[in-house]
Amino acid sequence: MFAGPLDESIVKRARDAGLLDLKIHNLRDWTHDRHRTVDDKPFGGGPGMLLKPEPIFEAVEALVGDETQVILLSPSGRKFDQAIARDLAAKKHLLLVCGSYEGFDERVRETLADDELSIGDYVLTNGALPAMIVVDTLTRLLPGALGDDESARDESFSHGLLEYPHYTRPAEFRGMKVPDVLLSGNHAEIEKWRREQAKQKTKTRRPDLME
Repeated sequence: MFAGPLDESIVKRARDAGLLDLKIHNLRDWTHDRHRTVDDKPFGGGPGMLLKPEPIFEAVEALVGDETQVILLSPSGRKFDQAIARDLAAKKHLLLVCGSYEGFDERVRETLADDELSIGDYVLTNGALPAMIVVDTLTRLLPGALGDDESARDESFSHGLLEYPHYTRPAEFRGMKVPDVLLSGNHAEIEKWRREQAKQKTKTRRPDLME
């Protein structure tokens, strides 16, 4: 699943430029049975399978360094947001462990994990897509990844608000006009308009961010 999305666009350019060192590891490489088993039935019964502790412990212990932060991707983690992304983007080495099936053996959470993240209140097939989202979000925050570092500072959620509306040419399209202030050349007024628009947009669409 990782081969396509992480070899495109900004992530690809960041990797090619040496801004991001990204490696994908397969848990099955740390198994010792003929079937390379990474999951088993949960004690106590119930549907589904659970990721076994042995391959995860061996993988993490083989890959961590002094500055590694181990992060589990699962629905029970704290909700990933831009503030968390900024914090993680400053870390030296992150090891993202993708949940699957019914999740992790609890001993993995208790002993190995430094953090646990969820991308939202819904259930996915596994943690691969959330991991890719985390990688993409963090990559955009790496100095030089976007070409213009101002881009990351002005995006939605960067200041706790949704981003202000954007317009480009033509100045009038099918009777719809670009706000006059954006054509005025008055940068102070433009900045004021953008702040007010961001607040209004956030209040209307995401009032929870205003609390």
